[in-house]
Parts: sequence; C-alpha cells; structure tokens
Amino acid sequence: MGTRSFSLLSAATAALLMLAAPAAADDYPNRPVRIIIPFAPGGINDVAARVVATHLSQKLGKQFIAENKTGAGGVVGTELVANSPPDGYTILVTSSSFVVNPSFHRKLPFDVIRDFDPVTNIAATEAYILGVNPRLPAQTVQEFIALARKPDSKISFGSPGVGNGLHLAAELFKSLTKTQMVHVPYRGAAPALTGLVAGDVQFMFMTPPSSMPYVEAGKIRAIGYAGTKRFARLPDVPTLAEAGVPGMEVLSSWTGMFAPARTPPDVLARLHEEVRKAVESPFGRERLASLGVNPVASPPAAFKPYIAAQVKQIADIVKTAGIEPH
Repeated sequence: MGTRSFSLLSAATAALLMLAAPAAADDYPNRPVRIIIPFAPGGINDVAARVVATHLSQKLGKQFIAENKTGAGGVVGTELVANSPPDGYTILVTSSSFVVNPSFHRKLPFDVIRDFDPVTNIAATEAYILGVNPRLPAQTVQEFIALARKPDSKISFGSPGVGNGLHLAAELFKSLTKTQMVHVPYRGAAPALTGLVAGDVQFMFMTPPSSMPYVEAGKIRAIGYAGTKRFARLPDVPTLAEAGVPGMEVLSSWTGMFAPARTPPDVLARLHEEVRKAVESPFGRERLASLGVNPVASPPAAFKPYIAAQVKQIADIVKTAGIEPH
C-alpha cells in the first residue's frame, strides 16, 4: 500500500470513528429527548420535570418530551432509562425513592450506582415535620418520647407506605430514641394524614406542603422539625437536634435527574447548566414554590457522592429497623 493510499485510509477511519463517537455537547441535542418520569402525572416530580422540559425545549432548540412510565414504585420507568443508550437522549427525572428502592427490593433489574450517571438534584422539599394528634398528651418532643417509652404505650404512626421516606424517618426516630411504636402503612400521604387527624394513628413524619394546612388549622400539632435549622413557617417549633434527638437530618425528599451510565460528561454538564437556569428562572422558582420545594441544581460532581451516601444511609436505617426487603 502506498503512502497516499495509507493516508486516505487513515483519514477515512478517523472520520468513521468520529461519526461513531457520542455527540459532543456543542452538537447536543440534534433530535428530540425523552424525559422519563416513573410516577403518575401531577406529583412534585412530574411538575418539576415538565418545568425543566419546557425550558430545555425552548433553550436548546429540540423537543424535550416528558413521559410518565409508571409501575412498581418507580422501578419500571427507571429500568427503561437504565437500558437506554448513554447518549443523553433518554433521561430520568425521579424522586428520592431512587436511593430507597435498593434496600427494599431483593433484586432490582438495575444498579442505581453502576447503571446511572447523576446529572443534578433539581429541587428538594423542606425537611420533615414531626406531627402528633392534638389529643395526645405531649406538647414537646421529650414529652412524646417519655410517653412512647411507657410499658403500656400503644403509640402507632402512619406513613404513605412501606419504604417511603416518611416511614424511614419514623424508623430512624425510633432507633435514635430507643422507643417501640407500630407502623401503619397507608396508600398515600393524604389518607395517612387523615388517619392522624382522626386519631387512628398518634404521630407521623410529614412533608410541609401536604401537612401545613392541617397544622395551621390546629388539626395536627407540630412538635419537631428534622432540618438543620428551624422551618421559617414554624419558628417556634424546635429542630429535633435542639429537642435532644440529633441525627434526623439525613433524610429528605428531592427530585433528581439521571442519565444512563457512560453518558458523555460534556452532555451531563450541559444538561446540568440548563436545568440550573430553568429552576432559577422566575417561572421555575414560582412553579417550584407552589409545590413547596426549593431549587437546588447541584452539579454532577456534587450530586454523585450525595447519591452514594444516601444509598448507604438508607441501607443502614433499614438494617437497624429490621425491615425485610421483598
């Protein structure tokens, strides 16, 4: 083979390799992008995903199509993304159940650490509120703990279901306070709150957006807050650390974006940058505030270790609580 022929062959090979390589960020996107939401329409994750999709469609010039793929507590839609090409054209927007599922399923069809690249923590709720039925003779966290430690105590707590973040918060609280209380799972947050108001259960951990109307109406008594500082809307309610129960700050509800593992880093970076602009825009802030959540938009380098730490923390809580995966 002559020098000229070899040069032509090398150039052709290089061109083919360039065509086969994943698209760089300056060429992304060049076709529509699917945003998979593994839950039903109308929830926080769904609305946040659609806020982001609208912004990305406008700013990047291609359609970002939000699709609800429900089933198995988020597993069905999440698996779809795990099995998609790592090119940035199928991405996931999901809840903190993403880090909970590994501890509650004996065999997931994906590995949340191995099979995904975290893009950004889009938004997070305020921390959880510890609420009790007003008829319970406990005005403070310490009075509540003393009541729960009595041998004849029959205190139970509600949650939106086994493995939900609110369930895990109560299990962690039990572990930290060395109390024994009975879990009553409901089919969602709304019926669990109704059970608390009715006195069918005596306490539960609650998200501010769903519980504040009950607290402000006097139907639920807020006695503690699981944040690092007091909740602005409940300035007289101490944090649980202030009330003598440190360690409850590890749990929170958030909405995050993920891509299949091995997605090009420049594509991840571009997605993060545009999501940041979306949630920090006046429209984005207004829509998120209406849901009771705050924009976060952390970069991939910060979100990745956060996810790993959350998976471990949840596993530790589940093990301590003696909860068996299914």
